[in-house]
Amino acid sequence: MPRDSLTQWVTEVLRPAGLEPARHHLMLLAALEDVAAGITDRLMLLMPPGSAKSTYTSVLFPPWWLTRHPASSIIAASHTADLAAHFGRQVHATVREHEERLGYAIAGRGAATRWQTSTGGQYFGTGVRGPMIGRRADLVIIDDPVKSHHEADNARARARLWEWYRSELLTRLRPGARVVLIMTRWHTDDLGGRLLAQDHEGWRCLRLPALAEAEDPMGRAPGEPLWPEWEDAKALARKRAAVGERTWSAQYQQRPMPLDGTPFRTERFDLVSRPATLMDAAVVRAWDLAATPQDSQGDPDWTVGLKLLREQSGRFVVLDLVRFRASPFVVEQTILRTAAEDGVSVTIGIPQDPGQAGKMQVAALTGRLAGFRVVSSRETGSKWVRALPVVSQIEAGNFALVRADWNADFLEELGDFPHGAKDDQVDALSRAFTLLLEQGAAARRIDVPLLQR
Repeated sequence: MPRDSLTQWVTEVLRPAGLEPARHHLMLLAALEDVAAGITDRLMLLMPPGSAKSTYTSVLFPPWWLTRHPASSIIAASHTADLAAHFGRQVHATVREHEERLGYAIAGRGAATRWQTSTGGQYFGTGVRGPMIGRRADLVIIDDPVKSHHEADNARARARLWEWYRSELLTRLRPGARVVLIMTRWHTDDLGGRLLAQDHEGWRCLRLPALAEAEDPMGRAPGEPLWPEWEDAKALARKRAAVGERTWSAQYQQRPMPLDGTPFRTERFDLVSRPATLMDAAVVRAWDLAATPQDSQGDPDWTVGLKLLREQSGRFVVLDLVRFRASPFVVEQTILRTAAEDGVSVTIGIPQDPGQAGKMQVAALTGRLAGFRVVSSRETGSKWVRALPVVSQIEAGNFALVRADWNADFLEELGDFPHGAKDDQVDALSRAFTLLLEQGAAARRIDVPLLQR
């Protein structure tokens, strides 16, 4: 019976048109069956344009879901109401055509985006940030929440989408509800990227790039096309040349990269609940102090304190990040309070601005931090040059972040460097990294003579 198997249902529906699921569709369908069975409650499907992911997930999956959960409610959201209506009409027509096979019918004359079934099921389609008051869902399908590169590159638009997901959509979920997100990647901080950064372990992610990479989920050899019957390697190479590397990397390989020239590969960071060890590990807190009262937009500049640990294995872990805008007095008080919270075992790194005023500022802070190890230094070389040692360690997969609310903003700034509006977190990271290396070198200089005795 097609009601027992999503793959069987889809195969029977497509057969009259001479179509059948390809290899990647079978993998997608298996993941969706796990959603229906309750094995997976958060599923992210990342695939390139033209891979038919929406046909299988947004059009053919909802009718079958309602055979398994007859009285359940579905909310289907897309970047605009028009796209949501497009999917809704297709689902509506599919149910109408296959009522006998599905075992239920559409009740009444509901609109394509708002209808009920004869078994008590409900379907509601809406645009992202559209009204959902009074709606509850057992299944949410978010398909293409981002409309364009312009929207994806707009920090405010990304923030609005994130707020809609957290404060509007999630509040619509019934206990035990499942969420399926279908999208092509656009930006390191798009909805999929932020969810993976903040709740990586909570999501099952099926990422299938247009051209296979190492350890491909389908077992493809590197460079093998996703759907060669539809687009072979030659066609994909032509498309790659036409769309450019940034679009190709994001939308086709599901590896978004910031503006050309960025040195940081933020996807190389590991996200951890806690570091492997804190005993006998070197820990520093490096500060980047607000240089000017206001930036070019008239906003106060940022002060950042980044806490970095080096494990005995050699891996670096960003443990904590403090970032705020405040007066010099509040900055000083925050540094003192943070030092007390960190403890005397954590070395404090403070930049020294050139000139007598910079020396006096450091001297005053050092005096207030009596009992702590304070290291001050002047900036040398460009920000880019200072960041390069960190870049190489991140590239090698030798960096991790403790999972926290500040992760997304931190990774976004690194991803936008050096083209972004701010670089205070980059500077604090570079200073903390350098300070840890200098501490290690000093320890080795002390230990070697002792070992030779």
